Amino acid sequence: MKAALLEEIENLVIRDVDKPPCPRDSLLIKVEAGAVCGTDVKVYHHGHKHIRFPRITGHEVAGTIVEVGREVKDYQEGERVAVAPAVPCGSCHHCRQGEQSMCAYLTAIGYHYDGGFAEYMLIPPRAVSNGCVNKLSDNLSFEEAALAEPLACCINGQELSGVKLGDTVVIIGAGPVGCFHVQLAKSQGATRVILVDVSEERLNMSRVASADIYIDNSREMALERVLEETEGRGAEVVIVACSSGRAQEESLQMVASRGNVNFFGGLPKDNPYIKFNSNL
Repeated sequence: MKAALLEEIENLVIRDVDKPPCPRDSLLIKVEAGAVCGTDVKVYHHGHKHIRFPRITGHEVAGTIVEVGREVKDYQEGERVAVAPAVPCGSCHHCRQGEQSMCAYLTAIGYHYDGGFAEYMLIPPRAVSNGCVNKLSDNLSFEEAALAEPLACCINGQELSGVKLGDTVVIIGAGPVGCFHVQLAKSQGATRVILVDVSEERLNMSRVASADIYIDNSREMALERVLEETEGRGAEVVIVACSSGRAQEESLQMVASRGNVNFFGGLPKDNPYIKFNSNL
């Protein structure tokens, strides 16, 4: 089969590789759609602590089941599925508490296992047994289903952030994840959603998400504008959906008393620290 093989940092090649066999406790899918995550780009340029080269990356994946291991129940050949790439162990403290994303032994497709930038992808036993393979309704396209993983992350982030009816929500970062957060905040009843970015082009592209206010932080001071829009109170929720330490620092000044700040985007591993006034 054809696969995009990351042989080392910034060395991605298309190669013929063996189609993976399907063990008795696994599933094999034909990949129908695979989205490119920002993390895929980061891995291409910088690698990752959990990746040993060569590796087939890609973890936002949907496809059709073509082989079912003889010990696997509840799945059939021909079923359309999306695959959640973060694979919990199912037995540690956090998994038993229903907090699988915090699993102490979390593994991931595209990192510990070969991912979806290939014609076929093997779904490992732990992913099958821990509910990572989700069947699709007939009216959902493979392209839409491949975005289930980032959308799920955003839904989780919204729940943790406590977005509620009447809130003003600021989202810093107008990429695809920022757009998800805009639409989800509106669905939760937020009265005003403010989207901030330093790229005019990206802000223009993000208008599909229909934020109420757009702020170009390269042309005006986002902090001052947010305080102006909220009569000095700040926003009830601020979600930093980008990897900017400066944005994280400013978010702490944008948020209202008893508000919530969500550092949704992680910082680079070589510069993970920020400064802030802890009296805030």
